[in-house]
Amino acid sequence: MQTHFSLAQLADPDLAAADKILRTCVHCGFCTATCPTYVIAGDENDSPRGRIYLIKNMLERDEAADAIVAKHVDRCLTCLSCMTTCPSGVDYMHLVDQARVRIEEQYRRPFFDRVLRKVLSVVLPNPTLFRLALALGKLGKLSGLPLLFTGRLKAMFDMLPREIASPAATDQPGVFKAEGARRGRIAILAGCAQPVLKPGINAAAIRLLNRLGIEVVVAKDAGCCGALTQHMGREHAAKETARPTLHAWAAEMKGAGLDAIVITTSGCGTAIKDWGHLFRGDVDETLAREVAAKALDISEYLVKIGGVAPVTEAKLGKVAYHAACSLQHGQRVLSAPKDLLRNAGFEVVDVPEAHLCCGSAGTYNLLQPDFANQLRARKIANIERTGADCVSAGNIGCLQQLEGGLTRPIVHTVELLDWASGGPMPAAMQQSV
Repeated sequence: MQTHFSLAQLADPDLAAADKILRTCVHCGFCTATCPTYVIAGDENDSPRGRIYLIKNMLERDEAADAIVAKHVDRCLTCLSCMTTCPSGVDYMHLVDQARVRIEEQYRRPFFDRVLRKVLSVVLPNPTLFRLALALGKLGKLSGLPLLFTGRLKAMFDMLPREIASPAATDQPGVFKAEGARRGRIAILAGCAQPVLKPGINAAAIRLLNRLGIEVVVAKDAGCCGALTQHMGREHAAKETARPTLHAWAAEMKGAGLDAIVITTSGCGTAIKDWGHLFRGDVDETLAREVAAKALDISEYLVKIGGVAPVTEAKLGKVAYHAACSLQHGQRVLSAPKDLLRNAGFEVVDVPEAHLCCGSAGTYNLLQPDFANQLRARKIANIERTGADCVSAGNIGCLQQLEGGLTRPIVHTVELLDWASGGPMPAAMQQSV
């Protein structure tokens, strides 16, 4: 793609990076076939190629972001399927991130939109506030309040979990000792939304890792990774949210040492592995790159240490593996979860149209419910066609997005691996028995 940035513009490192990304694009359009929003809407502006043109014009002309650019960039899920498909290696992720920052800084959104985004950026990264918000939402739902709402407010009520979990010991700072001889020491991300919605995920991961001889640390002050606010264009807020977690893990690395930083939420994993970019030009950039280099998805780490041995040779059931976008496209972790499940005794089947997003995408299902609901319905229909006994996924957003519409339980991959190797049956599966 030909660009026309001035020399003065190219003196800005971010614009220079954008120019390089734009010049990589060859207009081939392969990305349109795998873009969820284009597949649904058929609008060129809702394809990666169309968004690239909108972003190019905005940056090149040094124009303030307008309603058209904001609308179509907001509709992007950041599923990164386009990056998997692109034969030219266009770094769409960092280009759209830059566009979101400019939109956030320059475009004045409608009042309700501004308020909603501010509330989400404050509440979701804070487990205490998030738990309180869910409790208030449950009270509102019992009173029939959702009947008065449509659109995004209705979507927020629709996404309320069946139960609100109490704080779990496995999400509190502490050291969980290995059983038998210690083979390694890792830190695990407690996270922000996941411990409120499904604390059983990290509990299963810690039990499994401990049985495999791995000491697990939940570091003090290691909470949010900054992904939720970053995807809303609040880059500075994302950095300041992530910084305590960065320093907490750095202290562990310099202290007793860490073999890896293990993440059970693939959306967080994608963000953490990219911390070097988030902290570019920051005093902590070098530290961020060092910490990010230690980050591994739970499935990657389990493969690295030799996998999981089942306690029985009997087949444990048929599992439909839902590949979270942040894992398959963002981190390019493709076979590890499925290989682990097969080796643990499960029959694993792929979900048709596995490359298409389920519509969760962080806060996307709350901010863009029309697209999110269409993608959810499409994904659920494809899952149901598999005839599987249960569904496995590696991201909390996908679990929350899909569980209400499925006729079978959906659980985190690590919960199935924990069960297969001697842990308890996942709670969602117990409820369906």
